[in-house]
Amino acid sequence: METENPKETGEIKESSLDPTDEAKSDPDTHPNSKSVKSKVPEVEIRLYRRGKGPIDVFKSSLGGWDQDQLEVREILEKYGFKSIYAFNTQSGRGVPIRFHPRNGRSILGYRDGSVVHIDGEPKDSLIKPITKILVGVAVITLLIALVVKDTPEWIKKINVFGGDFPPWLLACVVIVFTRTRKRTRDFLKKLGW
Repeated sequence: METENPKETGEIKESSLDPTDEAKSDPDTHPNSKSVKSKVPEVEIRLYRRGKGPIDVFKSSLGGWDQDQLEVREILEKYGFKSIYAFNTQSGRGVPIRFHPRNGRSILGYRDGSVVHIDGEPKDSLIKPITKILVGVAVITLLIALVVKDTPEWIKKINVFGGDFPPWLLACVVIVFTRTRKRTRDFLKKLGW
């Protein structure tokens, strides 16, 4: 019979260290694992609203392939602007900051660490168009009521509503038709009509 030599048999000895502790204590144990730490380029933005402010000062990271493009769409959405402009504190508003429609990044590049002054134009509120529509309806109704003392015969012949046709309703129809035609013109062009 062969006798086993304890030196030839490979016994595994228990270690008090965890394998994760070894990796933490000695970074050279895993030469295939690499970690890259790179600084994300940033710019400081001083944001104004219609030349007043600054309303906010913040850092924004630059994006794009060269990491030099400003994230314009994020600024527009966050602050409720319809457009933003380059701004100079002495001379005022400058040229608009253009951005790519697909990715929302600026066309022009910016350097890392630069300070950018931006002036924003807020979006129009819904109160203005609604007020314009109501004033338009009132003016057209007043004009129709002054010009037409009696309901025209052709409206009486049609008799769609089963009675008198009020002039304010005609004014509403005219204004709604005009507004929807203007609004849907671009929509129909997109569809190819």
